[in-house]
This record gives sequence, C-alpha cells and structure tokens, in this order.
Amino acid sequence: MARVLLLVPSATYRAPDFMGAARALGVEVTVASDRRQAMSAALGDNALTVPLHRPAAAAEAIARLAARTPLDAVVAVDDGGVVAAALASERLGLVHNPPAAARAARDKLLMREALQRSSVAEPIYRVAGPEADIAEIARAVGLPVVVKPVGLSGSRGVIRADDPEAAVAAAARVRSILGQAGEDAAGPLLVERYVPGPEVALEGMLRGGELQPLALFDKPDPLEGPYFEETIYVTPSRLPEERQQEVAALAARAAQALGLREGAVHAELRLGDGGPWMLELAARSIGGLCGRALRFGAGVSLEELVLRHALGRPLDGLAREPAASGVMMVPIPRSGTLREVGGQGAARAVEGVVGLELTVAPGRPVVALPEGDRYLGFIFARGSLAEHVEHSLRRAHAALEIDIEE
Repeated sequence: MARVLLLVPSATYRAPDFMGAARALGVEVTVASDRRQAMSAALGDNALTVPLHRPAAAAEAIARLAARTPLDAVVAVDDGGVVAAALASERLGLVHNPPAAARAARDKLLMREALQRSSVAEPIYRVAGPEADIAEIARAVGLPVVVKPVGLSGSRGVIRADDPEAAVAAAARVRSILGQAGEDAAGPLLVERYVPGPEVALEGMLRGGELQPLALFDKPDPLEGPYFEETIYVTPSRLPEERQQEVAALAARAAQALGLREGAVHAELRLGDGGPWMLELAARSIGGLCGRALRFGAGVSLEELVLRHALGRPLDGLAREPAASGVMMVPIPRSGTLREVGGQGAARAVEGVVGLELTVAPGRPVVALPEGDRYLGFIFARGSLAEHVEHSLRRAHAALEIDIEE
C-alpha cells in the first residue's frame, strides 16, 4: 500500500480533508506537524513532530523516517510546509518542486523579483527596510499603494494607503503585526502600487512544468481596501472566455518564472487596464476549507487530486463538475470574544446552501483583519448558475447573527 507523509502546520484547517482523501484512495498516512496535535495520539507511530519553521531540519527528520518506513509522496497541505516538502522530496527522489522555487512562492519579495526578471505583469513595487522613508517610497511607487509583509498569508498585514502619511502609518502597523506573529518586525516590507479592478483566483495543477487549470473563481465583492478581507468565491467564472484564457496564461508564466514544476498552485490576479496582473502565486491548493467548493469527475475532491498527482496516479478525465459552486469565508467584523453565532438553521435552510461550518468556538477570542489570520467559518453553495450560487451565499450570510463582545 502506498504511503504519503502530510506536512500539517498546527494552524491549518485542512488536515481532516486530506486525511479523508487518503482514505478514499486507500493510502496509508503519516502526519508531520510542528506541534503534537490531538490526532497524533490516534496515529501513534504514524505521527511525527518536525520544525516546519526550519525546513532543512524538518527535511532531515523526514528523511530519517523514510529510511525506516519508505514514503511514496510528501505533500504540504498548507503554506507552512511547502519548503520542507520540496527539500524532503528532493532528497527522497519523489515528485517535487525545486526548493528555490518553493521558497520564492513563500516569500513575496523573492516572488516579485522572479516575476520582474521574466517580465510577468505585476504591480510596480519597492522594498522598504526598517529605516526607509516610507512616504517618499509611496510617492515614487505612485499612490494609492498597498503595504504588505513578505511572509504572512491570507491578507494578514496587507493595508492600502491613499496618501504618504497613511503609508507611514500602515508600515508601522504592519511591523507591529509581524511582531505579534513572531516574525521579524524589522524585516523588509513591500510597497506596491494599488491595481484597481476586480480580482479572481485560479486553481491549477502543474505536471512537468505544464499548468492545467482546474477552476477559475470570481470574487464578486470588491477588494478595494483599506484591508483585503476575502469573502465570496464562485465558479465557473463569468468572465469572457478570452479573458479567462489570459488569466490562465499569465498564471502559467508566473509559475514558470518562479521555477515551479509540480503540484497544486493557487494564483491571485487583478483584472486591471490592459489585462490581468499577477498578485501572488502559492505552491499549494486553495486555503481554509474552500477546497470543498470543488468536485471533479464523479465526486473526486481537490485533495484527492493533489494526492493522486503526488503519487503519480492518472488525472485524465477529472474535469470540474458542470454545476456552479462557491464558498463564502465568513468574515470577523470586529475583534473581541465570540459569544455565539445565531441563525445557523436559517442559513442552512437557504436554497442552494449545501454546508455551513464554523471554525471558531464560542468563548474564543477573534481578531479582525489586518491583524487576524482566520475566518469565523465557511458557507458552501451549489446551483445551476454562478449568480444563483452567489445569491445563496449572500442570503445565508445575512441570516447569521454574529455576537462578538468587544
């Protein structure tokens, strides 16, 4: 029986879906995480604690495990494990991305530099060190600007500023957020020119350097700042076919520029003047529980596709289902303590809604963007048309009564 090692950061939502995919494929699983989790007790010898923040050390631990128990694939379920997975897979001769490419996909500055070298359309940017004149950099880049850290994900620490003074305040706030996250508060920041226009997300699979698009999501809510809280994803896209092809072509060029060759990618793009612009490209599948919005062939999950590819199994004929589908990431409206979420029954009863899962328990603290790094939960919907799905998601969200004590 094939065995796959899943690299599971302790903060991820995704472990259960990948475990379910492995069971569906009849694959044995070893879980490696940066923290001893509750599931580790049940897995026994099939659990491993590794320092994901030190990828080389994590890869060494995985190699020692593989010497005792051979592995057929090493898969990172989220951003925190992609570099360690690349290093370990390279050592073991498994399907992998070059480690340098995985690092570039994790570091926004390395990504910007790689895209620039390959003339991939991206925002004009400058790098700001701790002593930089942020106001002058913002003027040089062209206002409005977006100030962001190079290493965080999920829109955490990403702030729009419309004038030089706001850019200075945004940079100070981003550095504070880095410190709260245990990152280097004095590290480089990116100051990018804001690209107006709607945003889309492309889900794809790389095989031998060739990108196969799996789904293109529209983001119907405007993402104009000052913070960039993502909410609704709906597929299939309602963009003209020609524009969809432009998006896929740019994502493929971006993956090539970074040096990525294998596995899932998740690309975020803006549709600005003159065509799409690449914002970010991650060397993993879509985050959170959003993958549950996708089904392929006769009910195959996105996580199954990821594992099939890593194990060298065929993916032919596994196109996305014909029905429209979507997900809403339930935003945290303000920071405080979650008391309860009412209206769940009414939300689930909305026509087209097929699931609602809350990921924060009552009594737990919640933090809004840009400091926050998670959502309250996820709403899923399906329908015959994308606009029907969007309408169902909005109605379900409106039915929720979110009570947060400040």
